[in-house]
Amino acid sequence: MLKLNKNIKLIATDFDGILTDGYVYFSSVSAEEVKKISFKDIMGISLAVKNGYKIAVISGEKSDIIDRITNRFNIEDVHKGIRDKLSVLLTIAEKYQLSPQEICYLGDDINDIDSLEWAGTAITVPDAHYKVKNVPNIIITNAPAGNGAFREVIDSLL
Repeated sequence: MLKLNKNIKLIATDFDGILTDGYVYFSSVSAEEVKKISFKDIMGISLAVKNGYKIAVISGEKSDIIDRITNRFNIEDVHKGIRDKLSVLLTIAEKYQLSPQEICYLGDDINDIDSLEWAGTAITVPDAHYKVKNVPNIIITNAPAGNGAFREVIDSLL
């Protein structure tokens, strides 16, 4: 179990490299893009929502797969194609009147660093970029990206 602040009210996460394994699978017979998402993490989202946590997805990508997952749980804070993730995170924090200490941010690459440094709880995965792993006070999950890392965070909170 991860040792997490129990005052967290919002869990904001990157999508690719946290909820997915960070790979994009291309079909040789269509233009379809395929990504792997673990049912462990889908259950983690469900448990978080059922237990009153606000969930936000802030992704640099514009994948329709993000909508398929977030629509399933009526997640309203979904931001795609974002380059400045911290600005979005600050807007969400203001919307819900939350302090950094009430926010957990999960990210795995250099475009997540500002948000990880600002959030009260910063979490990444074992195969994150080395600069992310060097963020002060970063917590690294035992589970890899796309295979229960998000669920590990939720289980630790619950």
